[in-house]
Amino acid sequence: MQVKLPWLKPTMWGAVLGAVLTMIVGFGWGGWMLGSTAERVALERTNTAMVMALTPSCVAKFMQQPNASMKLKELQTTDTWRQREFVESGGWATFVGDKSPNSGVATACAEQLVKAKT
Repeated sequence: MQVKLPWLKPTMWGAVLGAVLTMIVGFGWGGWMLGSTAERVALERTNTAMVMALTPSCVAKFMQQPNASMKLKELQTTDTWRQREFVESGGWATFVGDKSPNSGVATACAEQLVKAKT
């Protein structure tokens, strides 16, 4: 004896298509994301916030040195692509507990200092 369920096949196809459509809408417009994507976004936001918070400290450390005006003129005459390295080598973008300078802070610090008046 064979049982016929004519509604079973369309129901299964409806469930599969509904699940696929839900995923497309959820990931495309609903704001869903994979864990790796969420981790990457969080890291980017953390780095951005850290650069914004530490840049004023870098600028202040630079300006508090005894020969700040001379160093500022030297920085402003340095090639644009080497300004970050200038700040890094000066140690103004290296903070307590860090072994190496933060390149994002050094870049932002150099940009702020170049805009400063001598």
